[in-house]
Amino acid sequence: AQLLGIHLEGPFLASEYKGAMPEERLCRGDAALVEQYQQMAKGGIRYMTVSPEAEGVMDLIPVLQKYGIVAAMGHSGADYATAMQAVEKGVRAVTHTGNAMRLLHQHEPAIWGAALESDVYCEIICDGRHLHPGTVRLIIKTKGAERVVAITDSIMAAGLPDGNYHLGVNQVVVEDGDAKLAESGVRAGSTLTQNAALRNLLAFTGMPLEEVIPMLTENPARLIGVYNQKGSIEEGKDADLVMLNERNQIVSVVIRGEVLN
Repeated sequence: AQLLGIHLEGPFLASEYKGAMPEERLCRGDAALVEQYQQMAKGGIRYMTVSPEAEGVMDLIPVLQKYGIVAAMGHSGADYATAMQAVEKGVRAVTHTGNAMRLLHQHEPAIWGAALESDVYCEIICDGRHLHPGTVRLIIKTKGAERVVAITDSIMAAGLPDGNYHLGVNQVVVEDGDAKLAESGVRAGSTLTQNAALRNLLAFTGMPLEEVIPMLTENPARLIGVYNQKGSIEEGKDADLVMLNERNQIVSVVIRGEVLN
């Protein structure tokens, strides 16, 4: 695999919707800290999840753009107005839509409503646990497939047996492929793989393969700014290819023109 960049999911997150994030690691928006992170990463940070309502975050969003980081909002209880303000400031995506965020209410659409109404990209985790298949269909129908990015949100246990693992400083227990914090039972990422996500999307939506594929390829490449190199099969782009059989199982992988298996 080729690492295209780092996604920092925190530390500028709201305590109420922190999910599996350690409370003691959360902090207010801090431009100097972002600069320090990006220097330590040698410019490798491409994507960052922030909570719009957290102190200092609204002013931080334009700073992220300055450092070449795509701003996404998530782990958030932001109201509708705050979330829409974040979009106006430059947020371009919503992290694992519907999970670890305030949900839509008819009198207060909240961050969920802003995610569906605005033109931001919506990430979706299609493991059948984080989102009901009907919710997956709703998001795609509302946003249009061109604004949906299928992600895994996987932890180190992806592709491995049930057992005990780590997520940062947290102990995680995986049972029947479901990852949860050992201490609280809160869901902690997933063990989904992208090939399984593809098959789930096909099963959940009934859409043809050619309409589903861009949610795993073109859309994320456009979102993080690498579509000139990746995300579609075109002359001059990196020859990163996954060969599937008739059951949409992986047969072979090609990275930059080199056949790996």
